[in-house]
This record gives sequence, C-alpha cells and structure tokens, in this order.
Amino acid sequence: MAAQAKDGPPISPDLDVLIVGAGFGGLCAAIRLKQRGGLSFAVVEKEIDLGGTWWVNRYPGCGCDVASHLYSYSFALNPDWSRSFSGSEEIWRYLKDCAARYELEPFLRFNTEVTAVRWHAEREHWQVDFADKPTLTARSVILATGALSRPAVPDIDGLDSFAGRLFHSQQWDHDYALDGKHVAVIGTGASAIQFIPHLAKRARKVTVFQRSPPWILPKPDRRISRLEHWLFTRVPFMQRMARALVYSTNELRAIAFIYRPALLKLFERVALRHMNRSIESPKLRHLLTPDYRIGCKRVLISNDYYPALAQDNVRVVPQPVRALDATGVIAADGTHTPCDAVVLGTGFNVSAPFDPGFVIGEQGRDLAREWTDGPEAYLGTVVAGYPNLYMLAGPNTALGHNSMIYMIESQVNYVMSAIDLMERAHLERLAVCEDVQRRYNAAVQKELAGSVWNTGGCRSWYRHPSGKNVALWPDFTWRFRKRTKQVNPDDFERAIHGSESSR
Repeated sequence: MAAQAKDGPPISPDLDVLIVGAGFGGLCAAIRLKQRGGLSFAVVEKEIDLGGTWWVNRYPGCGCDVASHLYSYSFALNPDWSRSFSGSEEIWRYLKDCAARYELEPFLRFNTEVTAVRWHAEREHWQVDFADKPTLTARSVILATGALSRPAVPDIDGLDSFAGRLFHSQQWDHDYALDGKHVAVIGTGASAIQFIPHLAKRARKVTVFQRSPPWILPKPDRRISRLEHWLFTRVPFMQRMARALVYSTNELRAIAFIYRPALLKLFERVALRHMNRSIESPKLRHLLTPDYRIGCKRVLISNDYYPALAQDNVRVVPQPVRALDATGVIAADGTHTPCDAVVLGTGFNVSAPFDPGFVIGEQGRDLAREWTDGPEAYLGTVVAGYPNLYMLAGPNTALGHNSMIYMIESQVNYVMSAIDLMERAHLERLAVCEDVQRRYNAAVQKELAGSVWNTGGCRSWYRHPSGKNVALWPDFTWRFRKRTKQVNPDDFERAIHGSESSR
C-alpha cells in the first residue's frame, strides 16, 4: 500500500527504480528493465559518459584479462572483436553500441554524482541526494558502482610533499610528457603490469617498487581472423560455441583454486617457464619469483611485462615504499630514488566500497559503518536493514577464475525477480532477513577457508584487514547462477508476505 503523508494523499516516488552507475552492471539492469516495461527508471552516472571502469581507466595498455567472447553480455554477442583479449577502448565502444542498440539514451543522466541514498521509513522509498542536482526519490535503488571503482591510494608518509607529478593509474595524466623522464611506479598488480611496458618504451628510466612479485602466465592473445569474423556474423551459433568453450575452460580452474589446490603446481611451472624465457639475469629472476602459492593473489597474464623489466632502463626494487619527499621515493631500507613522476599502480579499495553516510538504511543504519569488519551481503546483492536496495558486483561475487559479466547477469536476474515479486504481491518494501544473511555468509567463509585464496600464504585485495575474504565467490559460477535464478520469498521478512492490497 502506498505511503501517505500524515495529512494528505499518498506520496509516490519520482521513479520506480534508480540505477547508480552506467558500467556493465548498470547498463545490464537498464536493458532488462526496459525489456520488462511497466516501470519508470533512470540511470545516473557521475562521469560524462557511460562505461564505468572502461571509461575512467584510460592508462596506456589498459585491457581485459578475460577473453573478449566471454567478457560481453550473453544476449549481445559482438562478432567484431579485433582480438581474443580486448583493450579498454574496444570494450567501451562495445558498451556504447549496446546502449544504442537497446535505445537507452533517454534513461541515462551523466554528470550526476550521488552523494547519499537514504531510506525514508514513513514513505517506504529511497531518497537520493546529488552533488549539484535536486533530490530524487525511488522505490528501489540498484547500486551498480562497481567493485573496482574507488582507487586505493596508499597511506605513505610524504605523499603530498612530492614536488613532481603524481597520479593513480585510474586518473592517468595524459597531458604529462613521459619522454626523457625518470618515472617511479609503486605497485605490480593487474594495472601496473599493463602500463609498465608502455612507460619503458617512452621514459628515460623506470623504477618499479615491488612489495611482492605477482604470478604471471602467458597471455593467449591474437588477432581474430577475417574468416572468424565472417563466421561469427553469419553463423552466430559459432560464436556461442566459442564463448561456451572459453567459459567451460575457465570454469575448470575452480577445481584447482577451491577443491584441489595441489593442482596449482602445474600453473606455477608454466608461469616460471614463461618468466625464464624473457629474463636472462639470475638476480632478476630471483626478484621476480613469488614465494607464495599461485592463485593466492590474482593470477595475471601478460606477454610484455617481463621483457619490459629486462630492459636496461628499467630497475626493480624488491621493497615496499616507506615515504616520499619532494624529490623522490624512499624505500623500506632507506634508499632514496630521485624521480620526476610517481605512478600509483596500487589498485582499488574493494574492502570499503562506500564512504560513511553514503547508504543510510532503516533506523539510521550506516552501511559503511556496519561493514567495518568487511562488506557482507546476501548473494552479494541484498543487505538486511536496507529494503529495496540491490548491489551489483557486491561482496563475495568477484572471481578468480571466470568472467564477472556472467556474475552480473546472474545478479540482475535476481534483482528482476525481486522487483517482480514486489509488483506481483503489491509490496512496498522487500528486506532480507538478518539470520538468512548471517547463515549465508558463514557458509561462504567456510567454503573459502580451504581455498587457495585463504591458505596460499599471501596478502591480497581479496581479504579485508580483519582477515575475512570479502571479494570472491568460492564455487563454480553456474552454482551462483542457479541460486540467483529467482528470489525465495522465505528469505525475506515475514511482514511482507501475503499482502494483496493495491497501491
């Protein structure tokens, strides 16, 4: 039943659904809502264009480590991928094409930054505040802000005192001339191994500060032939077969990561052979050999990272950074490295996706403060105490072995099922039970306990400082798809069941 003002008529929200973020998740939800029909919705995006991570990450060499045929919507395959692993520009163009194909333009609002979403208990809908636009209200909110959307800036002494140019890889300074410069790189994660080879080609000198070396496998990348393009265009089933093959191959990795970590020794041999082919120096090989089991951290793929490190103008410092001063970087052992620029390849803040005050639920509950021991949700999508709120790429939905787009589509299926339940049963609020969420997360952590991600002997962005793995789904992705096919009304507060009254 619609909420009513104390002395007036029922107050309806401005929108049935508001989607925050116009990346893969937000666009997928928008497409499904448009296809469903019958509901008012909008997509708000703080940037000037759509694309999410593929719009904001424009550093040299930026690309995807999931094969192109799989890193796309299942309902919108692209027969025109140029390579088996696409770069950021091509992925962004794919998303632009999807938005045009499904005619999403009327629903997209750019330059619209959300500053807070607050549950209005009396009216039973969400109030959404913006940086410089009027407040909106919505019955349901889908947070599609992405797990890798907040750059992690390390807490290093003197970071603000550096007199040269300093920027994070996500905020790459394309106006800064690298030629002839000495550039220091902090971090050797997924972004860093992509942009370091490009720095090595242009900068006079590159110094890489490596806290711990990553495991790197060869990247099976190649140009897609004209014949393949012809087949994929004229016989779409061929591309679906190619996609199914990539998916199945990736899915098999879960056996090693989760159930049989001993099998990962085979991957380690491949990775070491890959390194030895590019690195001749025994000293450098030693610096680049990880001392933890492969898979404990994100396994990376690259064909040009090791050759770049072997160049004469590149030096690897196998130590964390202690501090910066006006002229350079100070390593943990006190060694000072003068430089002209510092690039932070330090990844993203997965453990704290929201600031305090950004999501306020029932009875003033602050989601960021509730997550001080690590983010937690039911099926990575709904959180107890926050009715009609849905997250895409939420806690424990990231993968170490397959495509996040598959997970996002699964979550959107779940969200659509929840919205359908609300409409069908004439519900104003849908809130998952606290005990359902608690039991689910206990089971997730139990499953993760024996995986390589929790027992590999390393620190990674998968794990919150509390020690809890807050990022990864600990099973085959098809099992997640099965669990999110539709909502179970028994998972939600009993007070909402059986209401047949109309709004």
